[in-house]
Amino acid sequence: MQIEISANIRKLHGTGASRRMRISGRLPGVIYGGGGTAQSIEMDHKDLYYKLKAEAFHASVLSLNIDGNPVQVVLRDYQMHPFKQQILHIDFQRINQNKKMHVKLPLHFINAESSPGVKLSGGIVSHILTEVEVSCLPKDLSEFITVDLLEMEVGDILHLSDLTLPSGVEILALTKGDDQAVATLTTPRGGSADEPGAEAETAPS
Repeated sequence: MQIEISANIRKLHGTGASRRMRISGRLPGVIYGGGGTAQSIEMDHKDLYYKLKAEAFHASVLSLNIDGNPVQVVLRDYQMHPFKQQILHIDFQRINQNKKMHVKLPLHFINAESSPGVKLSGGIVSHILTEVEVSCLPKDLSEFITVDLLEMEVGDILHLSDLTLPSGVEILALTKGDDQAVATLTTPRGGSADEPGAEAETAPS
């Protein structure tokens, strides 16, 4: 299901106009790219504030309705107030269905508790990366990439090249030869309680 959002063309510009807009519950923004010129827009702040809380909003093709004219976009950036729960500005980029785009996708880790390294050896999984930048056509964009930890043993390191990617999606780091570590499984500090010598350390002398 595609996420839909509404906007209006912004006619007033400048710091003062943006401040008044925010006071009235509106959010200034811009849409650019896709062969078109940059266009200033304004949106309902409350609606966008809650939509931004959804992970899918950050990694999906969005339908942005500008004064009744739908445009396909992706979220590119947004600025938050230093201490208020307020979005100060938001940027969207138009997409071309026939052109690959670069998007950061979150990683969803599964089956850690069922892996031999955790279940049998009491190991601890550390997430080195939580998101990766990918390249794909808009039709192939996924909301996230699943990282299956089911086979991990103590001492294992999972790399980008080990991930199973959705069809049509490629990781940019790998295209540059950078096979980064994604997750590790290590023994807890101090070692497992089942290791030899554990009882000797706690026994009275």
